[in-house]
Amino acid sequence: MPARRTAALLLLLTVLTSCARGGATEGGHPAPSPSAPPRTTAAPSPVADPTDAAWLQLMIPMDEQAVTLLGLAAEKADPRLRVWAARLRTAQTTELAELRKLRDRMGLPDTDLHKGHDMPGMVTAADLEDARTAEGSAFDRLLVAQIRDHLRQSEQVSRSETTAGTRADATAQARALVTARGEQLADLAALCAGKAADVPEPFACPSDHPV
Repeated sequence: MPARRTAALLLLLTVLTSCARGGATEGGHPAPSPSAPPRTTAAPSPVADPTDAAWLQLMIPMDEQAVTLLGLAAEKADPRLRVWAARLRTAQTTELAELRKLRDRMGLPDTDLHKGHDMPGMVTAADLEDARTAEGSAFDRLLVAQIRDHLRQSEQVSRSETTAGTRADATAQARALVTARGEQLADLAALCAGKAADVPEPFACPSDHPV
């Protein structure tokens, strides 16, 4: 199932890219406007390739929702999870700021195109409501499972952006995100195995099903 979820998310990225190319006629040329003036040579546009835009407009809400969930851990999580969650929340908040700067450079709107969508790796509003009402080990299991999925799915889609994207600053950000996700997943694995330097006692993580 996790592999299917990843495939679904990658398919979604492809669909988003196709939608972002809207207005093109067969053959890939823009549909002419009846009143459009003759074309003139213009300076390069700061707007991203549709693939870059689709990736970025997916990563931002994914991070926003994950940061919100991680914020709940400060009061609700097992003490062994709180240090890990706080560290990851700080990292993802910093990452989110960089993604928003990139969005501004691309000239993209700040609207959430995926609000209300239940997608692989996305912490949904329902997930957050469940987290707010869950207590004890139920909250801990939900937190770890949701964040693990978020890290893996965002890593997979960002890896795709590194090869499919065309804008240099977007693909550079995607590469940085892929590297960060590898480190963050390793950090979580160490926590579950009792090998985290700052949390030596192992935490009983929910069953792990690698992508």
